[in-house]
Amino acid sequence: MTIQSTGQTALEYMPCRYGRSKLVFRGPRKRLETDYVAFLGGTETYGKFMPQPFPNLVEQSLNVQCVNFGCVNAGPDVFLGDPFVPGACSKARVTVLEVMGAANLSNRFYSVHPRRNDRFLKPSMLMQTIFRSTDFTEFTFTRHLLSTLQSEAPEKYEIVVDELRQAWLARMRSLLAKIDGKVILLWVKPPMTAQVGPLGGDPLFVDRTMMEQIGQSVTGIVEVDLPSHDAALRLEGMSYTEMDQPAATELWGAPAHQLVAADVTEALTKMV
Repeated sequence: MTIQSTGQTALEYMPCRYGRSKLVFRGPRKRLETDYVAFLGGTETYGKFMPQPFPNLVEQSLNVQCVNFGCVNAGPDVFLGDPFVPGACSKARVTVLEVMGAANLSNRFYSVHPRRNDRFLKPSMLMQTIFRSTDFTEFTFTRHLLSTLQSEAPEKYEIVVDELRQAWLARMRSLLAKIDGKVILLWVKPPMTAQVGPLGGDPLFVDRTMMEQIGQSVTGIVEVDLPSHDAALRLEGMSYTEMDQPAATELWGAPAHQLVAADVTEALTKMV
């Protein structure tokens, strides 16, 4: 059953910090002096609108402490530049790293906010040279920028996408190099029948060739294909305000978190 609220705080995330990190994570805050599994990722790992996101469900199934280092709208840049998180993951028994899209990272064409990676900051001189007719002051978010470029200059847009894919590979390799120990990549793909935006489905621009390349640097990959659900079922189990409903429809619902948790639990059972 969908949990809804018209109040200003439909769900209490108990925000917390760890160590020297400037990032705000979902609580409750966990003790890092004991054994734990670290979960690293974006909005879905954080569990926006979800009372019980998949890291919580894995913890309940394994009876092993799970620390949620997910950040809303994060890309690899968030964690690569953090002074605390890679080290904390290195001390974990295993790190489960959600595969995040390639749009929300700085590259040769544009830069993003260091902590809110979905925020477009500014174009590079190279981008201004290639897209001379584009007014970049109109853009706040990377998706809006990329959607506009795709519509107005599709051939030049493909050059940007290729750059983002190469930047993603380089950044992911750098992040993995900073994490000692076992790492599982969690690659969750939308249903083949799902209606996705013009840019494609999440994780944006990541394809199997990229995963095969990056997979050489990790312990294993958990690949999850989400089943097709109607809008009502996608919202099942979520807690959100009326204003948040459009955003909630873009995220996983409880059935998806349960499916992901089951697959991750199966993989971790052999490792913890």
